[in-house]
Amino acid sequence: MSPETPGQARVEMRAIRKVFPGVRALDDVDLRIFPGEVHALLGENGAGKSTLIKILTGALLRDGGEILLDGRPVDVRSTKEAQGLGISTVFQEVNLIPSMSVTQNLTLGKTGGRFGMISWRRARAEAQAKLSRLGVKIDIDQSLGSYSVAMQQLVAIARALDDETRVLVLDEPTASLDADETAALFGIIRDLKAKGIAIVFITHFLDQVYEISDRISVLRNGLLVGTGPTSEISRQQLIAMMLGRELGEVESAYAAHRKTGEGAEVLTARGLGRRRTLKPFDLTLRAGEAVGLAGLLGSGRTEVAKLLFGAIRSDSGVLSLEAGPVRHASPRRSIVAGMAFCPEDRKAEGLIGELSIRENIVMSMQAKGGWLRKIPRADQERIADEMIRALAIATPDAEKPVSQLSGGNQQKVVLARALASRPRIMLLDEPTRGIDVGAHAEIILLIRRLCDQGLALLVASSELDEVVAASDRVAVMRDREMIGEIASGAVTRDNIIRMIAGKDDGRG
Repeated sequence: MSPETPGQARVEMRAIRKVFPGVRALDDVDLRIFPGEVHALLGENGAGKSTLIKILTGALLRDGGEILLDGRPVDVRSTKEAQGLGISTVFQEVNLIPSMSVTQNLTLGKTGGRFGMISWRRARAEAQAKLSRLGVKIDIDQSLGSYSVAMQQLVAIARALDDETRVLVLDEPTASLDADETAALFGIIRDLKAKGIAIVFITHFLDQVYEISDRISVLRNGLLVGTGPTSEISRQQLIAMMLGRELGEVESAYAAHRKTGEGAEVLTARGLGRRRTLKPFDLTLRAGEAVGLAGLLGSGRTEVAKLLFGAIRSDSGVLSLEAGPVRHASPRRSIVAGMAFCPEDRKAEGLIGELSIRENIVMSMQAKGGWLRKIPRADQERIADEMIRALAIATPDAEKPVSQLSGGNQQKVVLARALASRPRIMLLDEPTRGIDVGAHAEIILLIRRLCDQGLALLVASSELDEVVAASDRVAVMRDREMIGEIASGAVTRDNIIRMIAGKDDGRG
């Protein structure tokens, strides 16, 4: 998986280590990037990609290892030093100022005149030269925000590049682009590659990996698990490296207990989607059944859950509940209709850390009934105590700030808040992320118990073991599209990986 590539590596990172409190983010990671190649750096959330790139670009200091640039050791201690060495980065979120002109964005802090005054003639000339290098022709006096996201991305690349650029890091550059815009960007990437620039390409779109990259490196849990030419790594091999298991392993014992979809339909989506966010999809949830939602990071799992809940507005299709079609979906309307959503990021979207366990648990109930009809304190305490007992939340009382709980117990509070509103439908996005093994098992058992009680569940997860264990059937996502569904009797790791990978396309 790691054949030699002729010539001197442009960048060589050797035995890179980085430790944060309680977490070894990178453990002796090696990475080599060659001139004139597009090197795809892949891995799920928490794999270490961002940490490795931040060390390369000077945003973080390494705790061990060394970096060589064109064979010479370098000590990159700041982003400014990295830029001085010819290492530039373009992030997914364009880090420019939309209200300023294209010229101002391209030259801000880079062009001056006599006595510290800005020379706009010189600035315009420099801006035009930067865009010409990429073959981009636009009015440089117009505000950047007046152009499309794709054009803003090209301006960001133009700003990052100069005559001394030797390494260009592109972090999710196509996340907000459509197919035509992506094709245009890839044409520019190929031109830069032909000029000998070493390009690191971070993405979650596998089709794009095989279209544009020459080599692939995969990180998992802070370790480099594989690297090699793109042409020698099949999609199934790549997905197995990213997810941590080989095909054909023993499947979950839960298979014998799966239901066969006999419950009443409580939610139906037909052609539901949103342009640039998610291709239209069909999905049905039934009472007493858990539907898994599988796919790599960035495949669209979270977007499906948010569209169903109304946190993202759809612009196509129809969503129907038992009472009929849902018009103008919103989180509050969804809660009132009997739906609950447990988000992936419990700290940013699921909990308010400064509030007590009690206050967090009753939040959805209060929203469902309306904020003018305050739930009596005695009822709040009774409900919170019931949920703490039912989910075995480890706390001396309900008044403890939720931020002081462990990750597993915080996740139980998120579930308790959802259950307290007495939903008929629950949407769980990464329900066990960031919790220990014991709490992980408890959450899976809770999901099965909720199904036995008649709830309809959607369980979106990047962990295939979790999907296999928790689901009666599985919908599979790839590149923002729901590409198929695996029925109850065929839910296995092997079948999920094969569907994510799609056709073998001749690579093994």
